[in-house]
Amino acid sequence: MLFGGPHQSLPSFQRAGVQPGDRIYPVRAHRARLLVLGVLEVAHIVPYENVGSALHDDDYVKLLDWRPLKTGCVTEVLVGPPGAPLRFDTVVPGNLLERLTYTSRRGERLLKHVEDGRLIRSTSLQGIYRLAADSAEELDQLVRRDGPSGGADEV
Repeated sequence: MLFGGPHQSLPSFQRAGVQPGDRIYPVRAHRARLLVLGVLEVAHIVPYENVGSALHDDDYVKLLDWRPLKTGCVTEVLVGPPGAPLRFDTVVPGNLLERLTYTSRRGERLLKHVEDGRLIRSTSLQGIYRLAADSAEELDQLVRRDGPSGGADEV
């Protein structure tokens, strides 16, 4: 499950154009590195108040741990098939970081604030962005590799 809402701090997946079948790669910037936390293939986008009826019983129990979000700004939940647990050790190699590309109606653009394979600032990661096909494929391969560090070289 991934959670979305109407504010910049918790952006809306629906407003970003996410559809069932899309793959979402949650990321974290940490000490000039970009970490890919996993991948979720979207099965459904469900309003938060209806998510209990859309979840398998085991997943509903997990949702109860996230109950404090109900009082916040969560309005939607992305639900996908069971997947691997979140990991915090899959580092995007510097050479991939330098060519990571987003696509939009205006065209393609590289990830900003990357110098010498290091992430200088994380501002261009805040939000929901569509990856170019090549970048999405490379991130997918990185996330699905075996090994404690996801097979990535240290940056």
